[in-house]
Amino acid sequence: MNDNDIPDIAAATSMLRGAIGQIEFARQYNLELLEATPRERWFEVPEGLPTNIAWQVGHLTVSQYGLLMFRIRGRRPEDLDLIPGKFRKAYSRQSVPNPDHTTQPSADELHDRLNRIHELAISELQQVDPSVLLEPVDMPYAAFPVKLGAIMFCPMHEQIHSGQIGLLRRALGLAPVR
Repeated sequence: MNDNDIPDIAAATSMLRGAIGQIEFARQYNLELLEATPRERWFEVPEGLPTNIAWQVGHLTVSQYGLLMFRIRGRRPEDLDLIPGKFRKAYSRQSVPNPDHTTQPSADELHDRLNRIHELAISELQQVDPSVLLEPVDMPYAAFPVKLGAIMFCPMHEQIHSGQIGLLRRALGLAPVR
């Protein structure tokens, strides 16, 4: 398929169900990796690597909010409590991971926010009006330049970061999870 082959509403609804399943699978895999990583090590930046677990978790939180909530239904006033501007700036695409745990949320706080955004995003996706799925968006998206494409990109993006988390774990001397 190419950008000109936008699905109809019935196909988009079916694809949404599949995307939600992929989002859930990707998140479960990441949670396995995170649960097997001591939280006191989340802020370590292994020698030769430019990132840490804490940044990966914060980034996934910001990204999932952006792809599954902001892009689909826009920003709401209550979103400032979910993803404050300072948090967004600390973990956005062009931010720099910070090894100083005293200047950012704790590992527990990062983990809780990751879970909260995920629960809200999935709940909203399960209730989304299917016609919204076909509204256009800018990159990043997968397959289609519509909101459904942004949703489809989300599990791909999470799996990219699963690989980075797996590499970080190995660089920290931890055994592989799978």
